[in-house]
Amino acid sequence: MDKIKIAIAGIGNCASSLLQGIEYYKSKNSNDATGLMHWDIGGYRPYDIEVVAAFDIDKRKIGKDVNKAIFSPPNNTTVFCDNLPAAGVNVSMGKVLDGFSEHMSNYEDKHTFVLSNAKEPTKEEVVKQLVSSGAEMLLNYLPVGSEKATRFYAECALEAGTGFINNMPVFIASNPEWADRFKKKNIPIIGDDIKAQLGATITHRTLADLFKKRGVKIERTYQLNTGGNTDFLNMLNRNRLASKKKSKTEAVQSILDTKLDPDNIHIGPSDYVPWQKDNKLCFIRMEGKLFGDVPMNIELRLSVEDSPNSAGVSIDAIRCCKLAIIRGKGGVLYSPSAYFMKHPPKQFPDDIAYKMTEEFIAGQDIEGAHISGDNGDKTALKVSDEVIAK
Repeated sequence: MDKIKIAIAGIGNCASSLLQGIEYYKSKNSNDATGLMHWDIGGYRPYDIEVVAAFDIDKRKIGKDVNKAIFSPPNNTTVFCDNLPAAGVNVSMGKVLDGFSEHMSNYEDKHTFVLSNAKEPTKEEVVKQLVSSGAEMLLNYLPVGSEKATRFYAECALEAGTGFINNMPVFIASNPEWADRFKKKNIPIIGDDIKAQLGATITHRTLADLFKKRGVKIERTYQLNTGGNTDFLNMLNRNRLASKKKSKTEAVQSILDTKLDPDNIHIGPSDYVPWQKDNKLCFIRMEGKLFGDVPMNIELRLSVEDSPNSAGVSIDAIRCCKLAIIRGKGGVLYSPSAYFMKHPPKQFPDDIAYKMTEEFIAGQDIEGAHISGDNGDKTALKVSDEVIAK
C-alpha cells in the first residue's frame, strides 16, 4: 500500500517517539506488536507512515534531516530506536508567534529552545510546502499555550486541503466555528489534546468511572504532574496553562454524574524537575464515601515515559485520519477524537469511545450508517443507536 504522508509542526520529544516507532515496528509483526492498540488499521501497519514535511523553530534542528533532528537538544526522551535511515526531508523554519515562551531563554541550551533567527515563513509558503510535499495531514505538536501558532497551522491545513490532527490543548476540533470550517471543506480533523496510551488522564478517568459504577460518591480529587522535558519547562509560565488545565479537568469531570465544585478538584502540571527528563510522575488522590457514608480514599503514583506514551495513540490517529480521507469523510471525526483526545467535541466514557472507534475503523459511521448482518439485512449498530439517542 502507499505510505500515509504526514507533515509535523514541532519536532520535539513526541515527534521523536513517533518517528522512532515507525522505524521500530518495521522489524515486528502482528504476533510481536507489544505497545500497540492496533497492528492493522484499514490495511495500514504502524510503519506505513512517511514524513514529507517538518517545521520547527530551534536552530539546532532547522536544516537537518528530520530523522536526525529528532535526536537534537533539547529533546530528551528515551531512545528506543537509534538506527533511523535518512528521511530525505529537512526540517524547515516554522512560524514562531506564541510558540516560544520568553522565560525559557533563561535556562541552559540543553534544557530549552535555541530560537533560530532564520526568516519565518508566510502562510502562503507553508501552504505551498504542504501541497508540494503531498502531505495528507498535518500533526500539531506545538508547546502548550501556542494559541496563535496553532491557529496559524490550522489555517494552513485548511488552505492546503490537508487533514489536521491537533495533539495540543488549543481548542480547534472542539471549537464549533473551526469544526464547521473543516466540515465545509470536507477536510478531516481529530482533536483536541492527545491522551496518553496509559497516562494520567486515562487512569484518572478509569478510576472515576470505577467509583461511579461501584456507587462510591467522589467528594474531592487531585492530579499532580511533574516532568523534566521542555513541555513542563514551558508550562512554568502559568499564563500558558489555561487551556491545558481546562482540557485535563474536563476530561475527568465528564465522567462524573455530578461535576465537582472547582474547589474540590485540581488537575494540572505542577512543576519542572530537570533530572526527570521525559519521565512524567503523576500523583492522583481521590476521596469519597462508601456505604453508610463511610469515608475512603485512594492514592496512586504513576511513572511513565511521556512521549512514547502519546506516540502509541498518535500512530492510530494518523491511520484513522487516512481512512477518513480514503472514504471522503471530512469535518470532525467524532469517534477517534473521543477515544484519542482529552478534549474532543463530544465526551463519551472510554469504553463507549473505544467501541465507536472500532466501528469507525470497520467503516461503520456512528452518524447513521448501517452494516450488513449475516442474513444480508441492514442492521443498525448498537453503539450508534446509543450515540444518536443522546
